[in-house]
Amino acid sequence: MALAVAAEPGTPHPPGMADPLRYGIIGTGMMGIEHILNLRLLPDAVVTAFADPHPTSQKWGRDTAGPDAELYEDHRALLAEAPVDVVVVSTPNHTHADVLEEVFRTEKPVLIEKPLCTTLEDCRRVEELASKHPALVWVAMEYRYMPPVARLVEEVRGGAVGTPRMLAIREHRFPFLPKVGNWNRFSRNTGGTLVEKCCHFFDLMNFILDSRPVRVYASAGQDVNHLDEEYDGERPDILDNAYALVDYASGARALLDLCMFAEASRNQEEICVVGEKGKVEAFVPESTVVVGQRSPREIRSEHVPVEERILKAGGHHGSTYFEHLAFRKALDAGAPPEVSVSDGLWAVAVGLAAQRSAEEHRPVELRELGL
Repeated sequence: MALAVAAEPGTPHPPGMADPLRYGIIGTGMMGIEHILNLRLLPDAVVTAFADPHPTSQKWGRDTAGPDAELYEDHRALLAEAPVDVVVVSTPNHTHADVLEEVFRTEKPVLIEKPLCTTLEDCRRVEELASKHPALVWVAMEYRYMPPVARLVEEVRGGAVGTPRMLAIREHRFPFLPKVGNWNRFSRNTGGTLVEKCCHFFDLMNFILDSRPVRVYASAGQDVNHLDEEYDGERPDILDNAYALVDYASGARALLDLCMFAEASRNQEEICVVGEKGKVEAFVPESTVVVGQRSPREIRSEHVPVEERILKAGGHHGSTYFEHLAFRKALDAGAPPEVSVSDGLWAVAVGLAAQRSAEEHRPVELRELGL
């Protein structure tokens, strides 16, 4: 997948939209702020409004978006009154379905943070509403847009490995960060770690292998993190490490290796795809891609540069910036989303199957979830 390029100033927008495009951010927690920072780097984009009910997040939004952006405590007021052309939804996971229902009452394009929703029922409800929405609906799976990961995908699509047979993703990182109201400490709000954190990786698996997942085996636990925390008399129940193996209809298989008490790692993410012809790996934040050929045996390494100003605009190795460029390009061209609501649903489904597999200590077929 080639990285998108910025639209040239003056590119025509869909009818009724201003120039520059006016963005409204619903939810100005960590990811909402990352979206604002990246939109500030884009040509012909301005954040004109944001909505959040929490004073702390409101302050973050004001400090980042600037004094000219209109503040709303209620997202419904933003949707009804604010001077915005495009909406970004970055509220807590369990609120997505209800917020999107309100967005779909408008005709505004929308970019939805991952995970799409925390239950399949909500995902299906959103999918049905999105199918009738007259504007662009895009699910924010920014890991697709990390420059070294995008480069890996280019190599795989170009035939470097032949037919992908095995895909492995390792994320060894720090624990979950604090969030407003500590909502991310409980699986009922997040969908569980394998949905909240890992839907990105299950989406990458689905995308790279270009096949439907059919079966998930997972082993997971909460062994180190958040064990001494308590909120209103309740202890967090979020997993902090897991292995999840996914079987695909194509015969390919993929493995997720997650550890959230592994700050002592050279790279946070390591992704590897292997086929009969060779092997491609991507390393983040080292931002390196390694391509290996079996016959004749040859290995080459490539550094994938990312501008410092883009790296500083968020915590996802530049991916949010490139995702917004791709979103904007599709918007200007009237093209379909590169990451659809269906893609978001399937990523959540694999995460939910992995959560169930880990809890019940058995393989889970995706058809058990009605897919």
